[in-house]
Amino acid sequence: MTLPSHGSNPHYLYEALEIEMPESVLDFSANINPLGPPLRIKEQWPRFFEGILHYPDPHAIELTKSIAKKEALPEQSVLVGNGGAEIIMLVANRLTNQRVLIIQPAFAEYAEACLAAGCEVDFHQLDAPEWKLDLDRLIPRLSEYDAIFLCTPNNPTGVSFKKDEVRELIFECQKADCLVVMDEAFYDFTEDAFTYASLINEFPHLLILRSMTKIFAIPGLRLGYLLAAPDIITRVRTYKPHWSVNHVALEVGKICLAEEAYMRKTRDYIQLQKQKLFRFYEEQGLSVSDSAVNFYLVKDESLSLFPFLLKKGIVPRHTYNFPGLDGKWLRFAVKSERDNEALMEGVRQWRKQGSVL
Repeated sequence: MTLPSHGSNPHYLYEALEIEMPESVLDFSANINPLGPPLRIKEQWPRFFEGILHYPDPHAIELTKSIAKKEALPEQSVLVGNGGAEIIMLVANRLTNQRVLIIQPAFAEYAEACLAAGCEVDFHQLDAPEWKLDLDRLIPRLSEYDAIFLCTPNNPTGVSFKKDEVRELIFECQKADCLVVMDEAFYDFTEDAFTYASLINEFPHLLILRSMTKIFAIPGLRLGYLLAAPDIITRVRTYKPHWSVNHVALEVGKICLAEEAYMRKTRDYIQLQKQKLFRFYEEQGLSVSDSAVNFYLVKDESLSLFPFLLKKGIVPRHTYNFPGLDGKWLRFAVKSERDNEALMEGVRQWRKQGSVL
């Protein structure tokens, strides 16, 4: 079965499955902040128009300064890019023709980008339903590789790995002369917004990928950044196209970084909605991943929930392209309370029509 490899744009999914798409759908496949963009972006929008008459700052100096201040890192440790996808491609180019280990399940673009850069790519599969790091199996493999990719909180499971185990892995990678490429695209959704960025000064082999599109609900603008030691940033920058980040994205980025109250409100909302959702799934006898963020996995061994919900106009994220999940888990974003209620009603109807667990 060939299905779209990303969430969002559900019409491609309906076309691939040859299912008639309802006039209106609820898209649970994209992990975007359900509160929508910060209000200040809309208020400031007319101001951005003048900026499109000029080329944007190719070095993103002002936004870089703001990020560096927020992360307590030197400006030389920050590289702004056109979304997390561009940052992944840039890092992959830095790893050209090297050996890379990707901890799975994981975002498919790590492997795609590394393969495009001529890397030799291997995988380390974590076991469901807990998806623990299992360092006893992982650490002995590190000396074979030039870099590992680790997503925490993990996409697609939402699991946030134990902090002491992640620190140990970073330490062991340094001993093995192996770069750690850590994707923190969803760290801001966790209850304590914990980040490993403070370890960069101590562990110069650590690279941290960030996305601003998820937490601030601005996927159409494309904005992300890389945190790493200055020498790594200098090397990665050589692969970056000139003016890859547009003026509007740079201005919006500066506004977003100041939105602390908005981020706290988001985290509180996500935790409250997840409590309701997880209680519901437990009542329905369904297994759910121990997610720390704004999305989660629901197990469906029967493979019947996915098409059932699509026909009802509810769009989950399939997992057929996540090795180890193989379509038997569905990923759902946490959305508005109304949308979450509609999802729960859809699951109730599926259970009533005789689903097999």
